[in-house]
Amino acid sequence: MPQDHLPDWLAPWCREHLGGEPVAVVFRLRQMSEVFGLRLGRSDVVVKARDDDGRAGACVAAQAALAERGFPCARPLTPAVAVGSLAVHAEEFRPGGDVLRGDSPGVAVRYAEVFALLMASLAGVRVPPPLPNPRWIRWDHEDPGVWPSIPSFDERDQSAVPAHVVATAERVRKRLLAAGLPNVLGHGDFEAQNLRWHGPRVWTVHDWDSLAWQPEAALAGAASGGFAGAAPATLAPVESSEAFLVAYQDFRGRAFTPQEREVAWAASLWPAAHHARWEVLHDAAPLCGDALRAQAAERLRRANA
Repeated sequence: MPQDHLPDWLAPWCREHLGGEPVAVVFRLRQMSEVFGLRLGRSDVVVKARDDDGRAGACVAAQAALAERGFPCARPLTPAVAVGSLAVHAEEFRPGGDVLRGDSPGVAVRYAEVFALLMASLAGVRVPPPLPNPRWIRWDHEDPGVWPSIPSFDERDQSAVPAHVVATAERVRKRLLAAGLPNVLGHGDFEAQNLRWHGPRVWTVHDWDSLAWQPEAALAGAASGGFAGAAPATLAPVESSEAFLVAYQDFRGRAFTPQEREVAWAASLWPAAHHARWEVLHDAAPLCGDALRAQAAERLRRANA
């Protein structure tokens, strides 16, 4: 990509915070944030920019603490810096590795081991809660109605969302809000697309913009449902979520209480309901919608919802 297609602020920002201007563009991606892979002299760096919603400072600080402790993630090179309405930071370029695909119980156990290590590593990290939580797990919102306010969703025809999706979300949210469990810091988008592996060993965990402040059981539950997502999002089979949750407790060395087990199963459904709504509102294939229809009753039963 020609450098003259880059935002005007980027080269001066690199000069001020990284000591040099880009000489080449390695890659450019845009999803929730805009990500630039840049060559500065003889080194490659990654610069990330996203709308500043007040979360970035805590997320980058937590990522830096994990990298310092040896957790497999990219090391931030700067804190989050305000650039107009954006929050911008740089981190090391950590390429390579493969996506571990599949949603079998065996694959679930491998992901559960990494998630347990991640949660244990975050347990000692002290940063301000990164609120509001990412919108796909923001069941704790204070907006009217069952869904959090998302303008790009809300402006579309809500009558298109199937009744079973809305009913599932309502029951899940009621169960989660009634739990009263303490919140902890955790990864809120623990999907296959955000991890890379070298054979049996995890090489790096990405997307620290998606840190969340939720009960541990809810975070583990959300991960147990979504771990196999490799774009588009999906909902794992019930038996694989069960394998994930059992293995997670084993790796953490602590069994969930009966209430925590129910919360985990409830939270396994919320991201799927969010994604099912997205599918309908954006005329996408109903992958989560179909899985939700097939699995919601059993997951709700386990959640006592």
